[in-house]
Amino acid sequence: MAGDPVSSRLATSLCGIPLKNPVLAASGTFGYGIEFASLVDLNQMGGIVVKGLSRDPIAGNPPPRVWEAEAGMMNSIGLQNIGVRAFAREKLPELRRYSTPVFANVFGYALEDYVEVVRVLEDHEGISAYELNVSCPNTKHGGIFFSSDPQLLGQLVSAVRPVARRPVIVKLSPNVGSIAPLAVAAQDNGADAVSLVNTFISLAIDLHTRKPRLGAGFGGLSGPAIKPIALRMVFEAARAVKIPVVGLGGIASGEDAAEFLIAGATAVEVGTATFWDPRSPLRIAAELDTFLKQERIPGVGQLVGTIEWKKP
Repeated sequence: MAGDPVSSRLATSLCGIPLKNPVLAASGTFGYGIEFASLVDLNQMGGIVVKGLSRDPIAGNPPPRVWEAEAGMMNSIGLQNIGVRAFAREKLPELRRYSTPVFANVFGYALEDYVEVVRVLEDHEGISAYELNVSCPNTKHGGIFFSSDPQLLGQLVSAVRPVARRPVIVKLSPNVGSIAPLAVAAQDNGADAVSLVNTFISLAIDLHTRKPRLGAGFGGLSGPAIKPIALRMVFEAARAVKIPVVGLGGIASGEDAAEFLIAGATAVEVGTATFWDPRSPLRIAAELDTFLKQERIPGVGQLVGTIEWKKP
């Protein structure tokens, strides 16, 4: 029997924010949320992480932008968005009609970009927390990615922290040698939580034209293909920090979500699955509820970090 995405078994919290269930719609795959209001009961969702917001509008990368890969997809959207001020003016008032927590995904190419986006959002109601997308090159530091340098990441979080009255979540990239030092750097510089993983840098080639399948060349791989690696990195991050971890990467079922929670995640985000099923966050939450009922687990929090792990 199908579960209930707002079952009392699923109720939890993240950084002090009450959630009806621990399944959030990930940034970049659910628009600004309101576009799906006719397809999905937004009030039943655990949370919505809106499309990444920058200080100024961005047109994005040249097409094609999406390529269906084996067991997943590649995208190179280029962080296209309307800019934080247009979001606050046009989208946020609509989102405030719903009871579901809204998380603002924030990105930039210099510390000042992140700070300015958060500063603008601080003047508006309807945002529960910020998710900093650090998978961008710092153009003021020779293109070094915020996500690959613990010191640079720490500086970014330290710059945003004094401006933000709301919780700050740092979204980590998997394109690093070790995830633990980045998670620790985020924590030690004031982050309230970390989320991971973002997409894996990838390439697809058209055999006939001998050109990349995507207009920008490289893209980000997501979907079921990355789940085992994402799960490992969530486990490693959860072992390294005391702040909450939000897991994402290839989650397409309630059992997938349960695995991430067992690995140490407090909540999860669903991205690629919404492309073929816009209601997937609700479906996955319902399937997770069914799993909890079958396993006689009264609350989802009792699943978090219960992995039995013995080093060989």
